[in-house]
Amino acid sequence: MTTSDASPNRLKALFGGIAGALSHPVYRRYWLSNSFSSMGRWMLRVAVGWLTWELTESPAMLGLVAFADSFPMVVFSLIGGAVADRIGYLRVMRFSQLSTGLITILFGVLVATGQINVTVIVILTALTGSLEALSGPARLSVVHSLVPKQDLAAAIALGSTTFNAARTLGPAIAGPLLIWAGIPIVIFLSALTFLQFWAIMMLTRTPELPPKETVRKNMVREMIDSVHYVHRDAGIYYLMLMLGLTALLIRPYIDLLAGVSDQMFGRGPDGLSILLAGTGLGGFAAGLYIAARGRTDGLTQLVTTSLLLQAIALVLFTIFGNIWFAAAALVCVGFYILVGGVGSQTLIQNAVDSGMRARVMSLFIIISWGIPALGALAMGWLADFIGLQITLGGGGVLAILAWLLIFRRGTKVADRLELGKT
Repeated sequence: MTTSDASPNRLKALFGGIAGALSHPVYRRYWLSNSFSSMGRWMLRVAVGWLTWELTESPAMLGLVAFADSFPMVVFSLIGGAVADRIGYLRVMRFSQLSTGLITILFGVLVATGQINVTVIVILTALTGSLEALSGPARLSVVHSLVPKQDLAAAIALGSTTFNAARTLGPAIAGPLLIWAGIPIVIFLSALTFLQFWAIMMLTRTPELPPKETVRKNMVREMIDSVHYVHRDAGIYYLMLMLGLTALLIRPYIDLLAGVSDQMFGRGPDGLSILLAGTGLGGFAAGLYIAARGRTDGLTQLVTTSLLLQAIALVLFTIFGNIWFAAAALVCVGFYILVGGVGSQTLIQNAVDSGMRARVMSLFIIISWGIPALGALAMGWLADFIGLQITLGGGGVLAILAWLLIFRRGTKVADRLELGKT
């Protein structure tokens, strides 16, 4: 074996599937640029969340803004998947990133000039959320065009890892900037991250054109077909069910953390950053673990167990009275949310028919990001009456009970998902 052959092997032994995924230059550029964009997205969310809390001090309003941000996933993700399968992933992503960058600049100008109110926040947040929903299926599906199948699991996990690193770094950067530089600066910086991703996408080329027969089909029919496809496939349906429970009962806590920081711990933006960073750190560790693991065998059991463990950790989070202990609990919540999310995404991409990929991934996004919007809206409204602590803890308890009813299904579909036999 030559020295040049030994070096990649040593890297692969050290980093597992991560080294294989990053060995592809096109994916490497995409991954790096997308990481900055994801960090900007979390900076924007922190800034908008704190701005909303400053203006209203209402958990219900936090839930409403979170709903405006995430509910478009329900409306536009399925459309985005059908459009991406028709015209190509890169075209959708270029349009979305450019438009998001420009709208975010407008957002920053309105805040800087004092022309902002909750109504404007909801409208602009809904616009950026809609654009993210439109491009989400393309973002997930394009990875399949950037790496060979043997590196797909690692590439998907690495993308989710960096998304959660961004969930840590974004709040860590935004928190101090909110105090020292103000909300407009944070918003303007996030706009720059969106525009740099657009520029990289303009320079990226992949063999991703859809087959002609897909283009000729009716787009509404295509969207309906994707729902029927998921419902008929026992394995993918099981994963979507697990994701739905996480999305409805666990994930909404993220959008309510500005209120948690104030009401439960008496802290400001610094407390919000600590709590978000805890979630992001756990997600980052989970993504690294799955990326280095680099295989699908045993992944169904990991996904199944993750729902129970994240629910238990969320209940513990609501019990702790110290913000640092609470943040440690959120490390566990973030870890197991990512194990479930990345594991499910990997298994779905491994098992789904290629002609249905973007549309099925649009359903994945609807469940992972759209349903939490409904959960945040409901939990925010409920927390105005019974408090955030009881509301979030109750969600964790309900998730544990639901897990007890369905977890045995996982063993029945594991082989179909992990071997790609659907």
